[in-house]
Amino acid sequence: MELDLTGRIISIVLLILASGYFSMAEISLAASPKVKLHQALENGDKRAQQVLDLQVKPGPFFSVIQIGLNAIAILGGIIGETVFSPYFEMFFRLFLSPELSSSLGFFCSFFTITMIFVLFADLIPKRIGLNKPVAISLSLIRSMLFLIWIFKPFVLMLTGMSNAILKIMGLPIKNETTITSEDIIATVGAGTEAGLLDRNEQEAIENVMSLEDRLVTSAMTTRDSVIYFGLNDTFEKIRPLIEKNPHSKYLVCDSTVDRIIGYVDSKDLLCRALENEKFSLKEKGLIKTIAIVPDSLSLSEVLETFKKQGRDFAAVVNEYALTVGVITLSDVMSTVMGSLVQTEENGYIVQRDDGTWLMDGLTPIEEVERTFEIEKMPEEETYETMAGFMMYMLRKIPKLTDKVDFGGYRFEVIDVDMNRIDQILVTKLPKEPDQPD
Repeated sequence: MELDLTGRIISIVLLILASGYFSMAEISLAASPKVKLHQALENGDKRAQQVLDLQVKPGPFFSVIQIGLNAIAILGGIIGETVFSPYFEMFFRLFLSPELSSSLGFFCSFFTITMIFVLFADLIPKRIGLNKPVAISLSLIRSMLFLIWIFKPFVLMLTGMSNAILKIMGLPIKNETTITSEDIIATVGAGTEAGLLDRNEQEAIENVMSLEDRLVTSAMTTRDSVIYFGLNDTFEKIRPLIEKNPHSKYLVCDSTVDRIIGYVDSKDLLCRALENEKFSLKEKGLIKTIAIVPDSLSLSEVLETFKKQGRDFAAVVNEYALTVGVITLSDVMSTVMGSLVQTEENGYIVQRDDGTWLMDGLTPIEEVERTFEIEKMPEEETYETMAGFMMYMLRKIPKLTDKVDFGGYRFEVIDVDMNRIDQILVTKLPKEPDQPD
């Protein structure tokens, strides 16, 4: 009797360990991030590819898991009930009838073995698997592949049946889940909430992810702000322009800004100016070739153009070959870094002492949404800047004092130059009486 009881207890312990193995393998494979698995693969761990392959086609893996877990559950119930029932029955017979003691003994034995299996064969192993999914999935993958090979006939049968049912239901039989930019942004947001990332770092990462969606026109210097030299301009005409508008590069055009010849570097002109040399833009080697990009490119495509051509300065033209602006590598990087590099002098949005904000008409919509925590502007795909937003909402060319109320704020035009909105005053609107705080 003693040996029989010991053997059954050992059997239960072994079943719990086996069930824990299957539970841990199941949850760790499902929870292993593809990014970390790819990193492990790049570091030379070939097991990562085996885990990735099972994630893409998990049918055989889950078939083995279910075979193991269900077989263990049945055996555990059979063995466990006979281990504890006699002792519970003996206890209840001390003060209850034999029939009631037998029923209560069976129930208590069933409850005890169920709790033991739930706790030690399911919950704890799964918690362990969730804590370190990649490490555990890598350590168990080869043993799981061996079990898949051992149970191959059953696996083929179960996989075929489950695939057929999924096809009838119109569901995919392969896991084609990929990581999207929304997933990355959500992960970054969670990291910020957990204190792992700074708000500015979160902003920079989100800006990088948005480069594919933002057009070049959202970051360029617009046509009316472009300083350019005519090919025939003299030293006397160029010098005051440089003193008044210091830039690192200037367009050189033939008569108008729409006929671009190239650009000159301000340091080349500065060297001549310091030596009191008069110069002509027609000097050989002074004018450099400039990249020309269409206004339909995204900022990520502009970066790729800079990389391929080895340049950091480009003119932006529209479908009619008219110049709409210029963009530099610094403009793109300022878009990425956002408030990390912006100062009060070069920022689009400046908060005043009275709690209002002054905003440039060329402020990108993405920056407005982020600053004022506005989820989405109306029909924002039809414009890129706050000037465009004001025109869309007013359905006309805005004039001084025109205003729009949206998202709990009032946007009022306070400076217009030749039909172009220069500045907008932003005021937070008071909450309605029935609005919650």
